[in-house]
Amino acid sequence: MVKKAPSKFGYNESMKRFNLFFLSVWLAGLVFISLPPAFAQTQENVVLIMTIDDTITPASALYLERAIQTAEDRQATALILQLDTPGGDLGATFDMAEAMRNSSVPVIVYVAPRGAMAGSAGLLIALAAHGNYMAPETAIGAASPVGTQGEDLNKTMKSKVANITKASIRSWASWRGEAAIDLAEAAIDEAHAVSAEEALHANLTDGIVDSLSDLLAALDGRTAHMKLGDLTLHTAHALTEPLQIRLIEKLLGVLVNPNIVFILLTIGVQAILIELSAPGGWAAGTVGVISLALAAYGLGVLPVNWAGLVIMAVSFVLFVLDVKAATHGALTTAGIITFIIGALILFNSARTPAYQHVSVPLVVAVGILIGASFGVIVGFAVKMLKESGYDSLTLQTGGIGRAVTALEPVGQVRYQGQIWTAEARQLDDKIAAGETVRVLRREGLRLIVQREAEATGPPRREA
Repeated sequence: MVKKAPSKFGYNESMKRFNLFFLSVWLAGLVFISLPPAFAQTQENVVLIMTIDDTITPASALYLERAIQTAEDRQATALILQLDTPGGDLGATFDMAEAMRNSSVPVIVYVAPRGAMAGSAGLLIALAAHGNYMAPETAIGAASPVGTQGEDLNKTMKSKVANITKASIRSWASWRGEAAIDLAEAAIDEAHAVSAEEALHANLTDGIVDSLSDLLAALDGRTAHMKLGDLTLHTAHALTEPLQIRLIEKLLGVLVNPNIVFILLTIGVQAILIELSAPGGWAAGTVGVISLALAAYGLGVLPVNWAGLVIMAVSFVLFVLDVKAATHGALTTAGIITFIIGALILFNSARTPAYQHVSVPLVVAVGILIGASFGVIVGFAVKMLKESGYDSLTLQTGGIGRAVTALEPVGQVRYQGQIWTAEARQLDDKIAAGETVRVLRREGLRLIVQREAEATGPPRREA
């Protein structure tokens, strides 16, 4: 019996079919794993929970905008914002209101826990939401507008800000009735604030509930007025899922803490001055630039008095002068006092809200520490500079140095503890690295040198 060789054509067809099958499976798997998580969870009755329990800042707006986008992607039933805030930035507040009004997912504000408040900007956020509830023993209101520096606005500007804010409130909460609108406008015009029970009586809030589970029960069957029409909520058996704040959002939130901004500002200025006093290391300068950049973000958000920054700068000048002039600590003492006054004016002006004040003990302690450490560090740098023998008057007297790099004819030499650009006296002369040279004269920032063997006159000690 003669065996036939396998058909080459049949082999190729089999391989093609296998490859096609393998490619189909691979593509199907790729499509499956690339689908967003929301695909598998669109049928779930999910309510996302986010928490803001501090001052309203641009970081708060970023957090809310991300939460709304996540809720929309997940097709969540609702997004609950648990709120406890004394107020904050008006621009960020209106950004948050805009995000909520344009959300396709109902956003419900819950002022909690007990003892929490929706002060100032918190009132606007609560009314801009599609519903708001309050825990017992909470408060809402006191929304009088102030300037970006925490100061009282002049009559014209205050009227403009108050009127646009009240117009927005009337638009957001028109369905709540006259009593709620009147109470909200009183919070703006007269800084009026009310308890949860008073807010409920005026229909400024939708209810008082003890917990999130009670809130979900209260929301079930409620109608939310959305941009595309009314939507009935079904939350009785919803799954709740916390939406944690991200690291970058936490960082931005930390950077608007006046105590953190004060420390960063102090470190930044001191590090820059240390770098200027003893240049070349770059470490102090790098730390200073980064610290000042981070502090600048906080200063741009916080209500600060810029006169305080000028006074703080004067205090550092006094520290430097004391090192240079050797006044036996008199200027350092004056610098410490000036530093403390400047910091308090910068952050703790009478018109700045109390929740945005910097800690007075912290300011005093840092002021004393800065005065002492700055004197030690800068004094040490000056001492080292003097011990190096640096004296601009001796640069023309023929001192001895050493070539750091080859001079062909230009290179670098070490002279009196510093690295200088140097040029050989004779342009066609080449001086090798490590050779001893004599400095003949200085021309601007360049030294004119020659080999020590060629120099005349008595030898000098290498500097």
